Order: sequence, then structure tokens, then C-alpha cells
Amino acid sequence: MSDTSRVRIDGEGLRCADVVRVARRSASVKLNPDAVRRAESTYRLALDIGAKRAVYGRTTGVGANRHAIVDADSADEHGLRLLRSHAGGTGEQLPDAIVRATLVIRLNQLAAAGSGVHPRLLRALETALRVGAVPLVHSRGAIGTGDLSALAEIGLTIAGQRPWHVGSLDPVPISPGDALAFISSNAATLAESVLAWHDLRRLLHASHVIAALSFCALGGSPEAFSEQVHEARPHPGSVRCASEVRRILGLDVDPPEGRRLQDPFGLRAYPQVHGPALDAADALDRVLSIDLNAAAENPLIHVDSERVYHHGQFSTAYLALSLDSLRAALHHVAELSAARLSDLVEPELTGLTPFLSSGPPGSSGIMILEYVAHDALGQLRHAAAPVTLGTAVISRGLEDHASFSTQAARSTSAAITAYRTVLGCELLGAVRALRLAGTELPDAPVARAFARASRQLPMIEEDHPLSGEIAQAEQIIDEFADY
Repeated sequence: MSDTSRVRIDGEGLRCADVVRVARRSASVKLNPDAVRRAESTYRLALDIGAKRAVYGRTTGVGANRHAIVDADSADEHGLRLLRSHAGGTGEQLPDAIVRATLVIRLNQLAAAGSGVHPRLLRALETALRVGAVPLVHSRGAIGTGDLSALAEIGLTIAGQRPWHVGSLDPVPISPGDALAFISSNAATLAESVLAWHDLRRLLHASHVIAALSFCALGGSPEAFSEQVHEARPHPGSVRCASEVRRILGLDVDPPEGRRLQDPFGLRAYPQVHGPALDAADALDRVLSIDLNAAAENPLIHVDSERVYHHGQFSTAYLALSLDSLRAALHHVAELSAARLSDLVEPELTGLTPFLSSGPPGSSGIMILEYVAHDALGQLRHAAAPVTLGTAVISRGLEDHASFSTQAARSTSAAITAYRTVLGCELLGAVRALRLAGTELPDAPVARAFARASRQLPMIEEDHPLSGEIAQAEQIIDEFADY
């Protein structure tokens, strides 16, 4: 197997793109032997420290039971009891891709060697990913302070206490202290966040192409995208967005004047609105890249100092706030897409018939697309509501804050689905307008995108149901991410 199809797991260099490749089965994993040796050293140190002093979750109960000392003779059974009691997830079953992403993230975190788990758990995760074994994991049961129920379900599955969803492994023993160390992670929330980040980043890139198609259909003014304009207020995202639109449209340094003095905001303010979403996606990438490679288990078994540290690294405020920010930015972007769709059905802006109709007077053309787009926009608006304005007080008051990053990740996935529909509606409108007008496009990526869309989307001039075409448009959007 080539190096490009294998992701090396060492606890330090895992990237979001690597997680996506493993989750969606275009790459396998290879555990670094040095990481296994570090995990072995940490495991030995954890046993030694636990024999000398109280260590949360290893020699004690958890949560408000932190002062309850575990009988050393029943330590093995205590670990299994902990997994069983925390495997209380409910709701829908997580998709296999998210579970695979969870496995590779947790494997890499354990390879960072701060948990003190037995190295055989690392080998078990590596084997599961190699042979395609997937545990059954439920979606509900976390509030951003550790995916305890999801990881407990995975731990019990590895231990042979729960059936596998796909494939299977021979049961792996749970050593004393392994249980809490294994489930003390936000790997499942990170998994959904990484896949959402990847899908949304591609949609944001694809939307440059779709906005460019609308620009051509509306005879937009290139002044709003000029380099001189964006040098005067150089926010990174808006500068990048304007540059991409210029490239896709093949605009010269000093572009010609547009059809009108000033365009509607959907075109004129596109870089200023789209840019913050690009910046928010980059910010989320930075947060995820740190957390994927973090030894964030509580307690931290630190080999170099030979100490154990109890801490609050389970908190995911960084992740939750980044996801909230990205969804808020995405909502603004989607609003502009819906605005451009409204522009495309306006004769004063296109020079075409109302709603791009082609039949007898009173024909509705693509009128329904605005309804569909605003339905999806309403769903996106609901999903964009911040989750970080609330908290929770649990475990007899000891755990008195929660980020709800799990809910933020879930809402981000829902927002992406809605945004795809909004973009699909705009794409249908732009392609239809360009076809009806017979617009000659510049020799640039926008022309190739139009040709690609025209091959896949039918041109039916009379009024007809548009459901199938909306679905087709949604499917081809991802192809534009690489233009």
C-alpha cells in the first residue's frame, strides 16, 4: 500500500484531512512503534502512581464519587462497571464514517501517551480500522465535557461486552484504570466536527463558482471584486474570496464596467460576507488540529515529570465557540445565496422573463425555488442558533459547566445539509438564466463549470416539477470545489 493511502498514527501529526480519508475509507492507518512504546511507559507509570496515591477514576470513583476508594481486589471489575454504567447512549445510531473517525481520533490521542491505558487498546483500535470493524454507537449522551457514553459503548464492544455493528474483533481485556482513561475524550464530537468542517469547506469553495455563474447571468459589475478594493480593507477571507472570484471569472487587473452602476448586495458584498465564513472555517481547522493530537485525558499521566495531573482539559469551549461562529457566518453566506436567487428571477436584473419562465403568459418557471431555498434557509437559521449560551450543572453540583460542543457539531451538520439545498437552488437558477440568455462566457473556469452543469442538469423550458433537478444540483455542487 502506498504512503498516500496510509495515515501514520504517532499522537502528533494527525490532520483533519487524514481523519476524513480514514473515515471515508480512502486510507488505512499504521501505528507508530515509538508511540506504542511511549504508551507502554505511561501505562507502567500509571500503575506505579496508582499504587502510591489516589488517582481519579483509577483508584476512586468518578464525578461526585471521586472520594470513594476502589477496593484494589476488584479493580478489574470496577473498570467494567464504569463502562457499563456510562454506556447509556440513546438516539440515532452514528453513521459508520463518524464512528471510524472517532476510532482514528481516539487512537491518535492515546498515541500522545497521556492516558495510561494498556497499549493493547491502541492495537485494538488500529486493528478495527484495518479490518473494517465498526462498533454500534448512539448519537445522544454528551454535553461537551467528554463523549462518555459513546466511548463507553466502544470500550465495551472492544471488551466483547457488546455486539459489533460491522465485523468483529477478539475481545480485549480491560486493565485496571483503563476504563476512565479510555472514555475521557471528546473523540466522537471531534469526529463529527472534522467531517462537517471538511464538507462545509468544500461547499464554501464551490459557492465561489456558483456565485460566479450568477454574476455572469446577472451581468455583474467586476469593480466590487477588484484587487484595489480589497487591498484597502484586507481581511484575509474577503481578500481570498475576491481573488477566487476573479480567477474563476478570468477578470483582468482593470476589468470592464458592468451592466449597472452598482449591483445588489448579493453580488457586490459577496466577498465581505463570504470572507468571514472562510476565516471561521480556518479558525475551526486550527482548533481541531490541536485537539486531534492532544493528550487531554483527565487525569494526565505525565511521563517526563513522573506525575499525575488532575485538570479540566475535557472542556471543549474552544470547539463549541468555533462551531457557533462558523454557523453564524454560514447563515449570512446562505442569505446572500438566496438573495442572488431572487435577483435571478427579476426581469429588471436579467433582461429575461419573470421567474425565468418559457411558457405561455402566467407560467411560473422556477418560482418554487425561492420557497425551497427559504425553507432550507429557515432550517439553517434554526441550526445556527448558538449552543454556547447555555450550560448544565450535574453530578451533584460538582460538574457545573458544559460547552455543548456535541450539540454544536450536530447543528453544524444540519446547517450544511440546509446550505447545500440553498446553493442547489441558486445553481439551477443561474444555469437556466445563462441558457435562456445564451450568454457567452469568458474562457475561464466559470465556462467549464457551466458546461459541466449543463451536461448534468436537463433544460426543460415548460413548467414542470423541479424536485429531481434540485437533487441533481445538490449532488454536483461538490465537483465545483476543485475548479
